[in-house]
Amino acid sequence: MVGSSRPRRRRRRPGITAGPVQAPPRDPDRVIAGVAERRLAIGLDTLDLCFVVALYLRAERAQLASFTEAQLEDVFAQVCAVVEPDADQVKKRGTHAIGRLREQRMLARVDGQGVVRTGEYALSRLATGIVEFFLDEDVLTRESLTVLTQTLRVGLQGILDAARRADGAPAWHAGVVAPLRVTITELVAGIERRQRGLDLQQEDFQAEIRRLLEADWFGAVDRCQALLESTSATLRELNEILLRDSSQLQALLHDIQDLAIAAGAADAEAAALRLMDQVDRIAAWGAARQRAWSEYFQYVHRYLRDVVRLDPTRALTQRLREQLASEAGRSFSLTVAGAPPFRLLRTVLPPRERPPVTRPRAPREREPEPDTGVDPQEVLEGQVRGALDGGAVALSAVTAEVTAALVESERFVAAGRVAHTVAQLTRATAARVRPWVAVGGDLEIEDWALAAPAARGGDR
Repeated sequence: MVGSSRPRRRRRRPGITAGPVQAPPRDPDRVIAGVAERRLAIGLDTLDLCFVVALYLRAERAQLASFTEAQLEDVFAQVCAVVEPDADQVKKRGTHAIGRLREQRMLARVDGQGVVRTGEYALSRLATGIVEFFLDEDVLTRESLTVLTQTLRVGLQGILDAARRADGAPAWHAGVVAPLRVTITELVAGIERRQRGLDLQQEDFQAEIRRLLEADWFGAVDRCQALLESTSATLRELNEILLRDSSQLQALLHDIQDLAIAAGAADAEAAALRLMDQVDRIAAWGAARQRAWSEYFQYVHRYLRDVVRLDPTRALTQRLREQLASEAGRSFSLTVAGAPPFRLLRTVLPPRERPPVTRPRAPREREPEPDTGVDPQEVLEGQVRGALDGGAVALSAVTAEVTAALVESERFVAAGRVAHTVAQLTRATAARVRPWVAVGGDLEIEDWALAAPAARGGDR
């Protein structure tokens, strides 16, 4: 994924708004459910599509904003004369065609819904978009991309200057938000529209290469290589321009975003963020298309080198086809052994869940007790020495012996003091993985190995 070389900073200051905030993205599931509930569908045959194209061209040539019913019937008759010259009952078929286009929202009535005697109709945005898709030949070229990116950069620079001079919400909306949402968005949409045109052109190039190889075989090698080289050069130039200009556009948008954050203009910040995403998408498109065409380029060249040039007269290919189609060809078969895989069943032992280490709650304030003059640490040290002299060679054994006479609420604290005292009186060793050993029924500790009794005497 190729994008801006400058890190994207998307900061928001909560609680500060200076205008309408960008609406949250629509839920796809809810939108799809609404379309299915409304039973929306589009079905245009060749005659209906030609009818819509003829209306679009007629409106463009005559500068018509709407059509009367007579004009619609006249245009349909002209289309029928070209597409289906032998058709009868043209007027009746035209009435049905107008009704179908109205049901599919290709035509919208714009007069007064029955106030006047005859209706007036205009092409809807849906019909215009369909016609422009089939008629629009805008393809992204080096010249068009350079002009669009330069215009976009100049426009963003002007918006940045307006953002620096803006003082108040009205100035931000008029000088920053409106141009970002309208002018700049239209320029970016123009780049994306030409990108889609270039995608269709590449698909046509691939189909042309396939037709050339099927028709001329060896004679089409030079033509195929020329198409591959020209398209590769075009994509390489476009990607270089996108990589160079996208970083500059992102830098200008970052500056506008910083000024919007400082001024608390949430709508300007949202518009800048939306354009950042669009610029990133444009740059990513260039890298993805160049990578995909590079793979296709290598595939076709390998095919030309390994197949076409090695068999220029198709002799080998023809002999292989004849052999496969003859009686001898029936002996060729593919045998696959569908042996089931071995299944090794083993008992899965779930890991034991250790209870969390907890400490029972005790009252914070205790009643004062008379001091007997006995040091508890000396008593504990004597008990530990006795356990060690008795032959204990593990921390768990010492802890079990010392804490055996204590109540449950005091054993947890005493275990830590026992470990501290053992570490002072003898030398303890611990393996890399220390086992957990139960000390009684309600306490587990990590065990240590203690030095032998003979070694302890020298350490004291």
